[in-house]
Amino acid sequence: MVAKAKYIWMDGKLINWDEAKVHILTHTLHYGLGVFEGIRCYACADGRSAVFRLKDHIRRLFDSAKIVMMGLPYTQEEIYNATLETLKANGQKEAYIRPLAFIGEGVMGLHPQDNPIHVAIVTWEWGAYLGEEGLKNGIRVKVSSFNRHYVNAMMTKAKVVGNYVNSILAKLEVTKAGYDEAIMLDTEGYVSEATGENLFIVRDGVLKTTPLTSVLPGITRDSLITLAKDNNYAVIEERFTRDELYIADEAFFCGTAAEVTPIREVDDRQIGVGKPGPITRKMQSLYFDVVRGKVEKYYHWLDFVE
Repeated sequence: MVAKAKYIWMDGKLINWDEAKVHILTHTLHYGLGVFEGIRCYACADGRSAVFRLKDHIRRLFDSAKIVMMGLPYTQEEIYNATLETLKANGQKEAYIRPLAFIGEGVMGLHPQDNPIHVAIVTWEWGAYLGEEGLKNGIRVKVSSFNRHYVNAMMTKAKVVGNYVNSILAKLEVTKAGYDEAIMLDTEGYVSEATGENLFIVRDGVLKTTPLTSVLPGITRDSLITLAKDNNYAVIEERFTRDELYIADEAFFCGTAAEVTPIREVDDRQIGVGKPGPITRKMQSLYFDVVRGKVEKYYHWLDFVE
């Protein structure tokens, strides 16, 4: 269950949580055309709170809207300010933040025409997406029978509401079989990403991740590439097969919700020694230090909630 906060920002004003409702003929509810973001606010070591890469997330929200031809009725600056306003109104030191833009009621059918565009910002307390135990010891994953979206079938660079039906089907498939998360292949059989996370493997000290072809350009992924290079690790953005994944020394997922979650097993094959490896641990530790404001060099990624 989502932990209720006091307020939700919706269409320009803060309203009580239980009053944030939409009409049953909301276009996005029927046809899935909407865009959203997942962002985190962390309690920092100095007692303040900071949103991690808020401007980058908002830019991606607007990029997604442009890709699917949704004209948002607010500026990026207005959504930025509204996000901080919502966190302060709710008195949250740490929170998951969900901006959502969706098409409202009006005409039905596949062409939304002049239906209004609504924007909401919801903040709630949310722990480790794949579990605290998973963060500590790694998770068991399985390659799904469902392929990731083909780049000319869905807009893979946009964080579109309807795209995630693909993710839900893969997630249900593997969790019903007893696994924690699914890995999805692209339509040519190469490793793409998970249901809501990007993926890194490590072999002989080199990190490798899928290039931005069939995958969402993850902001956590981008952050980890920067952190790895800044700490003298080699990083390759290159396609790889699932058998290359099987023989990796280490593997981990990354994303705003999942943060940095180690993988200890794929398709009943142990990854490395079957527990988080040294580079995974290093990247996880670095990431949490950065988002909690312990590394001044990366303060430019933090938007402090004053």
